[in-house]
This record gives sequence, structure tokens and C-alpha cells, in this order.
Amino acid sequence: MKKAYARAGVDLDLGNRLKREISGLVRSTQGSEVLSGLGGFGGLFRVNFRGVRNPVLVASTDGVGTKLKLAFATGRHDTVGQDLVNHCINDIAVMGARPLFFLDYLATGRLEADVFRQILQGLVRACKAGKCALIGGETAQMPGMYRDGEYDLAGTVVGLVERSRIWDGSRVCPGDCVVGLRSNGLHTNGYSLARQVLFDAMGLKPSSRLTGLRGTLAHELLKVHKNYQPLLAALPNGLVKAAAHITGGGLIDNLPRILPEGCEVAIRINSWKPPTIFRIIQEGGKVSVEEMYHVFNMGIGMALVVSKRRVQEALKLTDGILIGEVTSGVRGTVLV
Repeated sequence: MKKAYARAGVDLDLGNRLKREISGLVRSTQGSEVLSGLGGFGGLFRVNFRGVRNPVLVASTDGVGTKLKLAFATGRHDTVGQDLVNHCINDIAVMGARPLFFLDYLATGRLEADVFRQILQGLVRACKAGKCALIGGETAQMPGMYRDGEYDLAGTVVGLVERSRIWDGSRVCPGDCVVGLRSNGLHTNGYSLARQVLFDAMGLKPSSRLTGLRGTLAHELLKVHKNYQPLLAALPNGLVKAAAHITGGGLIDNLPRILPEGCEVAIRINSWKPPTIFRIIQEGGKVSVEEMYHVFNMGIGMALVVSKRRVQEALKLTDGILIGEVTSGVRGTVLV
């Protein structure tokens, strides 16, 4: 006979069984620094500060947003786990930090075994690629809180940086250059507008195929958010003055976050060609140019500020694009 709590919608036995099943996957992300096993009240991580004179911990929390709606619609749930980890790692990488460990939070109305496994596989894949230990998290079953087949996913990353090497933007000054690193699409931002335009206004389906896109629309929209941290970590010390992860708010809102007072960034939008998906959204939704650059990354997933004398070095090492420069003015971004 089914237990009363399971009849109410919370299957504790299923949750415990799934956690036991994935324990090997989770351990594959861990090194000797992890002192705790899966299922404890907290994850234990022994930090090795050897070689770091003045260590600083950097932490960030984020979610995947309404990109999850694409996972629900297509039944593919492994990519959103990768999105979550990579997004969080990028958010601390812009400070010059490397990731140490990650914790996830998955909340759903009813736990579905296959969906849970796919999500964890994505989390593990990205943690292993990012050299980041998955040390724990929370799986919450909350009947009545979510529609059938839906869930929410969030995570927290903790990383380490030498204090003298923190990219805090304090060295940025007029005359510096902005180098853009390419994205592969929307990453994890702007999906509420994208879905409204593509599916509601244009009447498309996840299975639709459009000129200029390789594969289906779902394939395009579920492309995994890039992890830029390994590339940034390989750059020579002192090359980067500041870095901005181009997420919600686009180039317009994210670049000012790394500027000191008296500095403005001029972005030359004709210096690169955004991926086709952005043109489709702009034309299909009759969205203004300024709003597109305020909502989406427009093909630039990370922006680096470097001195003019070292810009060619930066372009060569990152395969980036010179997209603008820092000028004197009120802190902000202007599109030219």
C-alpha cells in the first residue's frame, strides 16, 4: 500500500533511491578536498590555499530562468543543468576567480526519475568540465507549487582568487578597449521575450526549422551556455582590467557594472554579426535595436576591458572581437 506522504504527492522513498543511484556520478566531480558524502546536512570542502598569499572566496547564486520552459516542452533536461553550472562559474570568473565547489537546488511538484537523472547528468558534466566539485544540494518535492512536469533549478558556486589579482574594474580608464568573446546563442537570458515572439507571435514550434539555423528551433534555443573561465584563467596576469558576463540586461546593463565613475563604454554594434536567431527574434517581434541589446547578449557572451597597447595580444589569445572602447562620460553604455 502506498504511504500517506506519497499519496499526498511526496515520495520520499523514490527521492532516496535516486540519490543513492546518482552518488557515483556526483563523486566523479570530487577530489580529495571533498570530505563529506552525499546526503549530509552540509558539504565539507577542505580548501588548499597553498601558493595563494591572500586568498579571497567568491560566491554567486543564479538560476536558469524561463529557458526551463524549453526543457519542459522538448523533454530534454540535461542541457539546463550544464547551463546552470556554466552561468554561475562565469559570474565568478569575471572577478578572476576559479571555481571550487557547486551546490544545486531542484524544486518540483512531483519527482520524476528520468528528469532527475537528466538534470544531474548535466550538472555533473559541467562540473567535471569546469573542474568544480558538486558537493551537495537540495531536492524539494512540493505538490501544488508547480504544474505537472515542471520544476525550478538554481545553484550556488564558490570560488577562489588571489586578492591582488581580483578584476574589480578600478584600473579601467578612458582609452581602454573592449574585447568581446562570442556566445553561441541566447545562453540563459531573454527567453521570456524569445518565447513570446517565436511561439506566440510567429506561431512556430520547437520542431520548426528556419533558414539560417542548423537544426530545429529547439536545438538552437537549448544550446549550452558557454563556460569562459578556462580561457580567462589562461590569460597572462595583468592583461585583463575588468570583465563582464553578458547576461540579463545585455551589453547595456552589464558593462556599467565594471566601470569606475567618469567612464562610459561606446559599443560599435557593426563590429560583429550577431547569430541569426537574434535577427529572427528582432524581425518577428518588431523589437527595437536598443531593446535587443538590452535584453540579449547579441552574440557577445563575455566582454573584457584591456589597455589599448595590449589589445592585439588580447584579441589573439582569446579569438575575440574589438567591439568598443572606454570614453570619458557618465557611467553607462552607448551604442554607436
